[in-house]
Amino acid sequence: MTRGRSVKDRSKKKRVHALEVATERWKVLSKVLTVVDALKKEEEHVTPLKRLEILRPQLGLVKPHKVAHFVRRSPHLFEVCRDSRGVIWAGLSPKAEALVDEEARLLEEHSPTAAQYVTKMLMMSVDRRLAVDKIAHFRRDMGLPHDFRTRWVHMFPEQFRAVRLEDGEYLELVSWNPNWAVTELEKAAAASAGDANASPPGQLSLPFPMKFPPNFTSYYRFRGKAHHYVKTGNTEQFQKVTYLSPYAEAKGLTPGSPEFDKRAVAVMHEILSFMLEKRLVTDHLTHFRREFVMPQKLMRLLLKHYGIFYVSERGKRLSVFLTEAYDGTELTEKCPLVQWREKVLQLTGYRGTIKNLGKFSASSDSEEFLFDGDGVIGGDGDESILDIESENSDDTLGDCSISDDSEMDLGDIKEFCRD
Repeated sequence: MTRGRSVKDRSKKKRVHALEVATERWKVLSKVLTVVDALKKEEEHVTPLKRLEILRPQLGLVKPHKVAHFVRRSPHLFEVCRDSRGVIWAGLSPKAEALVDEEARLLEEHSPTAAQYVTKMLMMSVDRRLAVDKIAHFRRDMGLPHDFRTRWVHMFPEQFRAVRLEDGEYLELVSWNPNWAVTELEKAAAASAGDANASPPGQLSLPFPMKFPPNFTSYYRFRGKAHHYVKTGNTEQFQKVTYLSPYAEAKGLTPGSPEFDKRAVAVMHEILSFMLEKRLVTDHLTHFRREFVMPQKLMRLLLKHYGIFYVSERGKRLSVFLTEAYDGTELTEKCPLVQWREKVLQLTGYRGTIKNLGKFSASSDSEEFLFDGDGVIGGDGDESILDIESENSDDTLGDCSISDDSEMDLGDIKEFCRD
């Protein structure tokens, strides 16, 4: 790989339009769920709108854009109203409240599967333990519940336990499950062969599935020279190399050797297989270099094995996809939590039209970029703000009361609003 060139420059000839669309769709969803999660923490899921401005950095909004504008662009998810003192409030709509309840149920149903994946990650790690703070990076990607740190980590004592060490809290493997020391590739191969017997982790020779975009060519010409995206000979040789299972002891491998690199590819393939959408922010993978015995230049390895992985450079953070899991912009297999996320997207004002897909800059995180046109479904911008009676003007939710000294759900506000 050429030195002194950015990831963007090295791979701009290999962009997969469909997966870039999937990336933008995920970015929209991530921002919307950030606001939903913030409102869920508030009493009655309602808060003064200006309090949500603290989310601006998380939403990637740059001036003059405000969180208020972002919230108003999804009127089916968020309701905005002004009380008699002029304080503007934001809360979850009835549809959003129903989705929140549905998510809680789906997360609870998914918990045993998520616990199995976390256990398998502990089995792959060198010390059979992982920092809770690092696992938390995967919370949304793996479908872990919101109370992951406080309740969930104690729900499966037969699989792992929380321990506190000098440098923080860790999850530690309790018992090794030989039936789980099998990679997703091995499972697929066994299913095809009709063999359900699990063998101890050791040397593997299974090839990794590779998927390229339509009309893909393995090279391009620049200034009269041929530059290869994927060198066929090298790829065939790599696929033939035997490698150590991610669940086998890896301390004796030599960094930089073909066997070391192929095992690292196997680890990344396995971790991505655990994710709901078979994709991750690359930062989350790099946090585990030591624990999973992966190379320092992990990004270089991801780019080198284009076809197994795809790295999207949209926005400020890079994302890596498991290419075999996608057909165009869509996952080939969708679990209930992914289907739930699609329901949320349908209510955000997202049109599915992505602007400037050929341009890669931080502006792809901005509000204007994320929504098509005005981005409003059924809303009239500032005109959609509702007026309601209120006895207090404080911007603190704890002192808030709505007219008639009675509790009122945000979904009932329209019954009390005045034009």
